Amino acid sequence: MKAVTVFRTFNPVEAQLICSLLASAGLLATVCHETAALTTEGGAISVGGIEVQVPEDEAEDALEIIRTSAPPSSPEP
Repeated sequence: MKAVTVFRTFNPVEAQLICSLLASAGLLATVCHETAALTTEGGAISVGGIEVQVPEDEAEDALEIIRTSAPPSSPEP
């Protein structure tokens, strides 16, 4: 199944928190590009940010969880 990005940030802690939030709701969430962001010169900006992804069929649920649980300043993809 195709993975889709439901959250993007330049902050690795924020990405992990969102991933944990989604996982606690039973979704199969993963963090992508975190290692590259932390080890690449220019950090997360140079790799386009750190992404939280879920399977395509869980994307709507994930976005709803993020909208209702995350602080309003959190970016959406």
